[in-house]
Amino acid sequence: MSEIEGIYAIWLRETKIYIREKERLIASIISPLLWIFAFGAGLGSTVDIEGYNYQIFIYPGVMAMTVLFTSLFYGIYVIWDRKLDFLKEVLVAPVSRASVFAGKMFGGATDVMVEAVILLIIGFFLDIPFTLTVIIGSALMLLLISIAMVSIGLVIGANLRSPEGFNLVIGFVMWPMFFFSGALFPVDNLSPWLTAITYIDPLTYGVDALRGIILGINRFPIYLDVGVMLVFSMVMMGIGVLSFRRM
Repeated sequence: MSEIEGIYAIWLRETKIYIREKERLIASIISPLLWIFAFGAGLGSTVDIEGYNYQIFIYPGVMAMTVLFTSLFYGIYVIWDRKLDFLKEVLVAPVSRASVFAGKMFGGATDVMVEAVILLIIGFFLDIPFTLTVIIGSALMLLLISIAMVSIGLVIGANLRSPEGFNLVIGFVMWPMFFFSGALFPVDNLSPWLTAITYIDPLTYGVDALRGIILGINRFPIYLDVGVMLVFSMVMMGIGVLSFRRM
């Protein structure tokens, strides 16, 4: 079996599981809809930021939030695969651990991008200023964010052995990354301590890139946002491969 065939086989298995578990898609879409139409519309009636209604301002951040939450929780399937002994069969297959990780990572990213496409469609009902260039740029940025965040989830899943431990650890990773990313507020004119935290949060640059692509509001140059996310993605993929080799 070639490495490409091994990656494809694992990716196909992960994708089929996602298609069969339709409740995962429904559950993952409910949360962003509440943020956009309940939280965003509520504050949007009184708050404008950078000339945009608050509901529209947080739209890119909610997209990044959805990618973050779904991607990180994807790592728990590594633990369940270990409990069901499926992972043992995969790890003794004649493919490298890097290919096993890549198949898992691409499978998770595919799941996340299905939800991202749905959110892009919802954007048309919010009067988001979409053009073909904006849609393509947003999709590529969401894919880059998903690769980084799925890799984090897989790293955590590969190093833990119980779902309870995974849920505990993921909470300490997920919520700080979300709240300090600027998804719900502009990162200009913050207090020094909060500014420092937002600068070291990698999701900040993903949110900033999405907001710049969709709304034209950038805190950082787009090349810096993309560069940080690329480097972070490569680092997390490297750590993910090492974590799978240790299993």
